[in-house]
Amino acid sequence: MGQLSGPTDPSADAHWPIHEPRRGFFTDTSICIGCKACEVACKEWNHNPRDGDLEFTGMSYDNSVSLGASTWRHVAFIEQDQERIEQARTSGAALVGLGMPSIRGAEPAAEPAAEPVDTTPPDTPEFRWLMSSDVCKHCTHAGCLDVCPTGAMMRTEFGTVVVQADVCNGCGTCVAGCPFGVVERRSDGTVAPTTGVGDRKGEQPEVPNKGIAQKCTLCYDRLRDDQTPACAQTCPTTSISFGEREDMVAKAHERVAQLHAEGMTEARLYGANPNDGVGGTGSVFLLLDEPEVYGLPPDPRVPTADLPEMYKRAGLAVATMAAAVAVSFVGAWKDRRR
Repeated sequence: MGQLSGPTDPSADAHWPIHEPRRGFFTDTSICIGCKACEVACKEWNHNPRDGDLEFTGMSYDNSVSLGASTWRHVAFIEQDQERIEQARTSGAALVGLGMPSIRGAEPAAEPAAEPVDTTPPDTPEFRWLMSSDVCKHCTHAGCLDVCPTGAMMRTEFGTVVVQADVCNGCGTCVAGCPFGVVERRSDGTVAPTTGVGDRKGEQPEVPNKGIAQKCTLCYDRLRDDQTPACAQTCPTTSISFGEREDMVAKAHERVAQLHAEGMTEARLYGANPNDGVGGTGSVFLLLDEPEVYGLPPDPRVPTADLPEMYKRAGLAVATMAAAVAVSFVGAWKDRRR
């Protein structure tokens, strides 16, 4: 196990003999049209089953609801009125005033201090959709990988995290270890339990890897053949970009600067800061509102980041107890000598 927090190279920490540049996504939600082509491409390429019976959820046009063991890409639909849009621009302008976090490897010219930013907002529409294609973050410090007791979670040579289904025992520790709620054990997608093969709600086909933790692999099989992941390959608006992570972060900063210059101060990056609670993510997002609006934690933190401090406190507690026991024995020995 390598570092537990802070900037680092996850592939180097995994001691891969062949070092590949870290790969990742940049998802620009400002140009996502909500077509869900990425969801379909991901399902088809990875042979993921459907999530239970197909039913309308009533959540706008979002019927896949969230990421899960069988849905590795999820497009959210968020409706906003004029008041919420103005609040987003106000909170984004405050971030611009404080200065966006600097990123290791980013070009100095990308810093907002180089040129004054025009924060005059454009005409605010009365209504808009926010659409965002969510995916596993492939964290620099992955909680799922750190807590897995069987080694089923593996760091690849590309810096991504995949599940080895033949090693996973379905314990679910990784589910609790992910600060983003991405990892899930696969079921047949129904509330009512199955009673036997062929006896399924909705006559669903057989579900592979049932009971096993599943999540996005960033199309590891395609990466090994030097191909683009299915979701990025399919995206018609290039909302999902794929490449070396440093290039994706630089591209993200350029896009944020462009939107700020156009007065869209609500634009902000998510996952690009290597000093956050997960050391930065392999999947970087450009958001047009607070992360919570998209169902993302505002300050994600991998649970294992606190292990060094926990070990120190546990060691201090053990030393204190040992000292107390020693004092009691010495006291008893002196009493016997009297």
